[in-house]
Amino acid sequence: MTSERLHHGPKSLSPQYGSSVGGDRLLFLAEALRTFHDTGALAPSGPELVNALVVPVTSRPNRPISVLEVGAGTGVVTRRLARVLRPGDRLHVVEANPRFAERLREDPVLAARHPGIGLRLSACRVEELPESRSAEPEGARPEDCAQRYDAIVSGLPFTNFEPARVRDILDLYLRLLAPGGELTYFGYLGTTTARTLTSGPRRGARHRAVVRLLRGFEAAYGLGERTVWRNVPPARAYLLRAPGGREAWAPAGSAAGEPTAAAKKTWTERAEAATEGTGTTGDRRAGRPRSPDDGPGPGPAATLRR
Repeated sequence: MTSERLHHGPKSLSPQYGSSVGGDRLLFLAEALRTFHDTGALAPSGPELVNALVVPVTSRPNRPISVLEVGAGTGVVTRRLARVLRPGDRLHVVEANPRFAERLREDPVLAARHPGIGLRLSACRVEELPESRSAEPEGARPEDCAQRYDAIVSGLPFTNFEPARVRDILDLYLRLLAPGGELTYFGYLGTTTARTLTSGPRRGARHRAVVRLLRGFEAAYGLGERTVWRNVPPARAYLLRAPGGREAWAPAGSAAGEPTAAAKKTWTERAEAATEGTGTTGDRRAGRPRSPDDGPGPGPAATLRR
């Protein structure tokens, strides 16, 4: 595992990958063809889906916050986070793919972020982070434990994994979140049937087991979900909250201590504010019935993508 702080300063893109958008797509496709199990998609998330995923940061507490992004890929969400974070905030990016991690090191948007925003990159799986292995002292108060995050944005392809690993990752997210902290992840629509038809009954059963696990997690901690039809393929983003206290949160740019109605908003209202005019639709509160074929966390691409 390597972990490093990315310094602020001008950088240029590696000539190997060319411009940011085109280079991201080429690199993502190459890695999907090479290691589809871990990449889980053929292309990066579209802007509407990105906006839905960063809602916990665009509607946030009036104080510096700490954000964890897991499975950053080529950095489409990372760059959006770097733009909306404020001086004093910290962003910890975890990416296990070494080629994606190198792309993030060279990213000019991340290099040009505000110098007051701390950025740390760990080239490993989230389960390999030192804080994931550290046991908290018995009886310790949650607020006294180190490495807690106000928000976690996960881009992991959950239905590519075994159910036991997904359960371990979700448990880890809960441990890493501060009380009342928020988690977002997404899944592509319509992949349960596609997985069964194209990969056989055993993989189909594993896929369904992961979906059931995620649905249970959302029933326990979910705030809501948002369907992004204009993503390719369409996707559904989920927002969840860890148990514990909740501060008054305000939209990015609000003055500290300023009274705000944002704390009373549902995630649907917050997502609408963050994605106004982007074409994201289909909001639904957590707990309402959904089709068994609805996709869970980020997963396979093309016909298999959720």
